[in-house]
Amino acid sequence: MKQKPSIAFVAASWVALFTGMLGFIIGLWNATMQLNEKGYYFTILMYGLFAAVSVQKCVRDRLEGIPVTDIYYGISWTSMLLTLILLVVGLWNATLLPSEKGFYAFAFLLSVFGAIAVQKNTRDAQAAGKEPENIKEEK
Repeated sequence: MKQKPSIAFVAASWVALFTGMLGFIIGLWNATMQLNEKGYYFTILMYGLFAAVSVQKCVRDRLEGIPVTDIYYGISWTSMLLTLILLVVGLWNATLLPSEKGFYAFAFLLSVFGAIAVQKNTRDAQAAGKEPENIKEEK
């Protein structure tokens, strides 16, 4: 039987996800950049979170023998790499202080880590709750 994740790890994962997301979003809210720039960074955050969960799911499915098409697996990894590249290029060319650039980078990475950890915990809890299938019951 598989073990459920500890409450402490589940809580830490949710804290990481929300701390990263809220920090990133509050930083955007308070930023003096134009609205289209704020939209760019917000979209990268949301796309990155989706891509991270998708990669985690694909990797876990393959480890557990659940079929995942190569195209979806490739798209998931490409999406994750694309969000990182878009964030780096955006921050590199932004007229922000280096400390602000670092803040957005680390808030993004914390959010992605949190999303992966929450997805892992959800999957582990689900796997721990399943009971082995009974062999045909005799009547």
